Amino acid sequence: MRVGMLVLAALVAAAGAAAAVLAAEPAKSDVSVRKVNEQVVLYTVYRGDYSGVGQTIGSLIGTAMQKGAPPAGPITFVYLNSPQFVSKEHYLTEIRIPVGADALKLAGTLGEFTDVKKLPAMEVAVIHKPVGQDNVPALRGALMRWMRENGYEAAEAFGETFLSQGGASYADMETEIFLPVQRAAAQP
Repeated sequence: MRVGMLVLAALVAAAGAAAAVLAAEPAKSDVSVRKVNEQVVLYTVYRGDYSGVGQTIGSLIGTAMQKGAPPAGPITFVYLNSPQFVSKEHYLTEIRIPVGADALKLAGTLGEFTDVKKLPAMEVAVIHKPVGQDNVPALRGALMRWMRENGYEAAEAFGETFLSQGGASYADMETEIFLPVQRAAAQP
């Protein structure tokens, strides 16, 4: 599937870029906090380096279409572990596709690692990754610094929403890197 293969090419490049410092640090003003409404997602858990993710995305989109739950928005990845601490064959990523609420009837019927769930409304801190940028560590660092300076703490793992899927590399894609957040507890 074309979408899956384009994302595959982009994410192969992203895996290698995650440990390298390739661009200038983003400005603090690039971060914002916004509310994300509750949504229903079809998701699967992917394990491994990103060279095989295109096939998994294609299968997930195929399942969505076959089950009458077509995608209703862009693909999102939630990174369940960090390339700093595990080798790429052990990356764990939850791949999410927003679908209509009627897809909840499929919950529990799609297999061991694929399912449908409702995500609650939440606040997320977001930093934009424009086309041409591929320095994920700098973007994540800027996001984390902004959160600390503005009284927020992470409530879940990093995620990334793919706003464009064209191009041959991760740098060719526009994305938003995000963290669900909550106000930090007051320190004694």
